Amino acid sequence: MKQLLLLLTVAFSWTLNAQEHLSASRSDVDAALAPFYHGVASGDPLSDRVILWTRITSQNPTETVTWQIATDLAFTNIVNSGAVSTDGSKDYTVKVDATGLQPNTWYYYRFGNNGVFSITGRTRTMPVTNVGNLRFAVVACSNYQSGFFNAYRDIVNKNDVDAVIHLGDYYYEYGHDDFDPGIDSSRLHEPATEILTLADYRLRHSQYKLDPDLRTIHQQYPFICVWDDHETANDSWVGGAENHTNGTEGNWEDRKNYGRQSYFEWIPIRDVHNSVDTIHRVIPMGGLVDLIMIDTRLEGREIQAGTTGATVTDTNRTMLGAPQLAWLKQQLSNSTAKWRLIGNQVMVSPLKILGQAVNQDQWDGYPAERNKILTHIQSSNIDNVVVLTGDIHTSWANDIPVDLGSYTASTGAGSVAVEYVCTSVTSGSFITFSVPVSIIQTFNPNVKYADLAKRGYLLLDVTDAKVQGDWIYMSNIESRTFTSNTAASWCDLDGNNHLTQCGSALTPRGTLPPQAPIISSIRDNNQIPVLVALYPNPASGIVALQYYVAAAGLVEISVADLSGKMLQAQKEVCNTEGLYTNTLNFSSLPASSYLVSITSNGKTYTTRVVKQ
Repeated sequence: MKQLLLLLTVAFSWTLNAQEHLSASRSDVDAALAPFYHGVASGDPLSDRVILWTRITSQNPTETVTWQIATDLAFTNIVNSGAVSTDGSKDYTVKVDATGLQPNTWYYYRFGNNGVFSITGRTRTMPVTNVGNLRFAVVACSNYQSGFFNAYRDIVNKNDVDAVIHLGDYYYEYGHDDFDPGIDSSRLHEPATEILTLADYRLRHSQYKLDPDLRTIHQQYPFICVWDDHETANDSWVGGAENHTNGTEGNWEDRKNYGRQSYFEWIPIRDVHNSVDTIHRVIPMGGLVDLIMIDTRLEGREIQAGTTGATVTDTNRTMLGAPQLAWLKQQLSNSTAKWRLIGNQVMVSPLKILGQAVNQDQWDGYPAERNKILTHIQSSNIDNVVVLTGDIHTSWANDIPVDLGSYTASTGAGSVAVEYVCTSVTSGSFITFSVPVSIIQTFNPNVKYADLAKRGYLLLDVTDAKVQGDWIYMSNIESRTFTSNTAASWCDLDGNNHLTQCGSALTPRGTLPPQAPIISSIRDNNQIPVLVALYPNPASGIVALQYYVAAAGLVEISVADLSGKMLQAQKEVCNTEGLYTNTLNFSSLPASSYLVSITSNGKTYTTRVVKQ
């Protein structure tokens, strides 16, 4: 992505601009949500089941969490329920595959512990037979440091989609100073440094899930997710990443597995037991849609090697890996749905400036495998293939031809599929103004629409007759006061396999059931500090803490033995209420049990840590 931005900047003499100063606030812990501070979520909906998720904040060795799913907000008609156990090995997360549900039905769900319930979530199942309409919000690239998640809030406010499709970069691995400089010092990543260990990845997930806008969109809609690169490290591939140096940043296989493990712990995705790296899957949606989610990052991608040369054009070079490529072809051929939607991370459509492809990280860096997919679609006479893409923090509507030389821009002849690229939720493009699409089309006649500056999401509407994508942009991400507008609408008509401009933007459907109640943040300056996470316990060396303080001021963190004798103490000045991280070193302490205390505003939280 970085290379694309640099080359586009050179080609069109654009200037770079740091993110404007934000008036922001740290993630906080709502007292009313205890002990389920991170809210609830659902995902991977099928016709008879859906994944339900939560996390209980606890320092007990194990916790039992109950769950219920019902057809009504009052939970008078509970259709399934149960209890599950969780502990530190799962980071106290809870995932349930709630089965026995009816197709094409909205449900409400909640979790419980010791008589206390979580907030209520709303979710739905997918249809079995054809339905007249499905609508999705398509999102990607939500960097906490880059601004407020207003796009998530806008999706909730409009209450008009069946599910959210997240195409990756759900969070970012960077530290404070590594990406989008110039942001407000109060909306920064925790931990402060680049995340490398399992504890780091878990802490970052926790911080993001405490954001009220992300928590609320998860509460209202099922998510269908894939990871991209920043869930591990920038421009990752199966054997490494641009943002990883073996040795100084640990072993890549370890780091990749930390990212993967924490992702499956914290994301409402159905677990895969046959491979540590497999997330490609199909979500059938009756006869209308087959949503085919693929992994262009960790399963089979070879290292990026530029956009020209013998290595790049090698017919054996792979983005997906041979097993996933064969699987994708089979899914496309066997699908009997009206539309085949492919959830994909990086741009498929060719993009060239002055005759040269500009981004080695997208499919232009793997042209032979792209050609295998496109020629399979063409030779098999497969219609209605729609690619959904994220990654590059900009908006695009593209025809996808097998060969640009045989493509006719005025009619769309030669295109075998279409591509909708959503912009980012917050991540910056660094571009100060949009370039007219006519300039881009000079080099890329298959590009029908582009916007290189705005933040927001794609609203995707599917009927038997057409797929329509509306790009919806936020007026700003610098504060939580914002408006939104629809800037462009492009359609793929049944059997056309190319884009045409829509006559009008999508209108609200107004058919969804009531939202689950949204609980407003409760401020209590006398609240005892909340220890959100402590890793690992039992400990042997460094222990990571994530804690919430309800008011600005001095925070004291101490370690004592069971007799109360103080062994370690440190102080930190917290300039605002919110979430913080810190570490303790148990290396020099003998094997025993110890008391860790956090004191803020005269209130103390204490927990026990075992030193191995």
